[in-house]
Amino acid sequence: MASDSSTERHQIALQRLRIIAGHLQNPVDEDSGINAIECNAEDSRPSSKNTRTVPRRRQEIMKWNGWGYSDTKFYFNKKGQAEFTGKRYRLSGLILPGLKDWFEGTFEANVLHKTPAVPTLNASAVQPPCLNEAFIEELKTTGIPFTHDAEDRVFRAHGHCAHEIFALREGRFGRVPDMVVWPNSHDDVVTIVELACKHNVCLMPYGGGTSVSSALECPPEENRCIVSLDTSQMNRILWIDEKNLTAHVEAGIIGQDLERLLNESGYCTGHEPDSMEFSSLGGWVATRASGMKKNVYGNIEDLVVHVKMVTPRGVIEKSCQGPRMSTGPDVHHFILGSEGTLGVVTEVTMKIRPVPEYQKYGSVVFPNFEQGVACLREVAKQRCAPASIRLMDNEQFQFGHALKPQVSSIFTSFVDGLKSFYITKVKGFDPHHLCVATLLFEGDREKVLQHEKQVYDIASKFGGLAAGEDNGQRGYMLTFVIAYLRDLGMDHSVIGESFETSVPWDRVLDICRNVKERIVRECKDKGVQFAPLSTCRVTQTYDAGACVYFYFAFNYRGLSDPVHVFEQVEHGAREEILANGGSLSHHHGVGKLRKEWMKESISKVGMGMLKSVKDYVDPENIFGNRNLL
Repeated sequence: MASDSSTERHQIALQRLRIIAGHLQNPVDEDSGINAIECNAEDSRPSSKNTRTVPRRRQEIMKWNGWGYSDTKFYFNKKGQAEFTGKRYRLSGLILPGLKDWFEGTFEANVLHKTPAVPTLNASAVQPPCLNEAFIEELKTTGIPFTHDAEDRVFRAHGHCAHEIFALREGRFGRVPDMVVWPNSHDDVVTIVELACKHNVCLMPYGGGTSVSSALECPPEENRCIVSLDTSQMNRILWIDEKNLTAHVEAGIIGQDLERLLNESGYCTGHEPDSMEFSSLGGWVATRASGMKKNVYGNIEDLVVHVKMVTPRGVIEKSCQGPRMSTGPDVHHFILGSEGTLGVVTEVTMKIRPVPEYQKYGSVVFPNFEQGVACLREVAKQRCAPASIRLMDNEQFQFGHALKPQVSSIFTSFVDGLKSFYITKVKGFDPHHLCVATLLFEGDREKVLQHEKQVYDIASKFGGLAAGEDNGQRGYMLTFVIAYLRDLGMDHSVIGESFETSVPWDRVLDICRNVKERIVRECKDKGVQFAPLSTCRVTQTYDAGACVYFYFAFNYRGLSDPVHVFEQVEHGAREEILANGGSLSHHHGVGKLRKEWMKESISKVGMGMLKSVKDYVDPENIFGNRNLL
């Protein structure tokens, strides 16, 4: 192993971390943490001083019926102005003067009309646990912590689908886990799985809880004791190999902690999904996750070198940490995307890189979405995509503009006015059709600047105008706060969701247009009385296609069952995606929400192959979450 990173390298890592993670706005304690390179001993558990982000009782810092931290939310103050509370993000404590008008205008809503969530969890409304006493008695002898506390059980009974959060806000609970267990290591997981097999207990792995595919919902027909296996305490970097640029990490670690600990030694993974604050490494593997900077660092399947997973048949792993093997079908691809149906991912060896020397944001405004897509296609064709390049349609541009904080400087306001005047009046861009791409470049400074020029030169050929670093950085950082807006919507009778797909380049424009139109049509047909928000963005690019994200929301006043209507609209949108040549999912996964389309997506024979693996690895359905199949 190599020696500690230099002080300069350490400072670069800390600076990068502050930029990437808005919630780490406050100065980082440079004495905290562990030297990841030395994390190869049994006693390397961090001290209490270096607490991880996720405690066992997550409800101590996180909402039980909404997204994110308990101290953080959007709300409209007494003056009708939107504010973002807390101190964790760059937007925290700021006034957003444009959000109220955008919200009321878009949804024909009135911020004075409120539909608040129930303030506290009523434990008496949670069904009593169905416990397997023999399992519990043997578990006690192992010293592995567990509980059947109602709050802990409810917290792990859901992900973040709209219908899940809507029910929680009303204090309604369906089937929830009967117990929660917290393994501390791979060996603990082996013990738990062996006991579950012995006593016929149903296990449901739980990582960060950010699923948007109903993957964490307990099957209502499951009569066995359901145990939520929470991996959050398996959060160590066990070792870093500086020669091979790999790190061996416990799978329960969440994204922001993984990045922070690696940064302290001058390294990074570069894997930054929108949910990186709360999602876990094991969850990324189990859902085949993708990050915002995949153009440089790759998707999770590109980063994984070695995986260890505990199944009812035993532990599955490869015999070496080689970069590639020709030993039949890659067993990693049975694990990647398995969504907790085969076992528990416990440890992962993944590629790492030195923290990039230089990072630069940017943005480009295009006259219309069509020219923006054409530009992204050309960038992909020339294989010169920056770490992140994302194109918002006009509706998302208007939405993003509404989230711009109040300007304290007259000069700044004047400059913003000049930019707007130049784009709309001098260049003639129609504010109702223009769209914006946000950019992030990383790497060697000289190469970044060359790369930046190449991308801007391409953009200019499609009518694109450089729109500044501030817009690029703000657009990137909004990724981490945008999920909080759904809770604000539900506070005022607006229900919304996002979903994604991947599609060949020649179908991008068609799928964007057709799906957005289908959403509007479905809302009208299902009795929604107000025009919905229906919008999209292109978020990741490939040689042969792109990932497209859709957002939709509507004012549900006047509907007797808004969740049912919402699910019908979403179902219609997914049908439209498939009819237009899109995939069932690019990175959110299947869960239970989308599994009705699995046979159509991978064929009858493909489904048979997956079922055969399940039948061999888990013949008694110990991992019985009923995802995928």
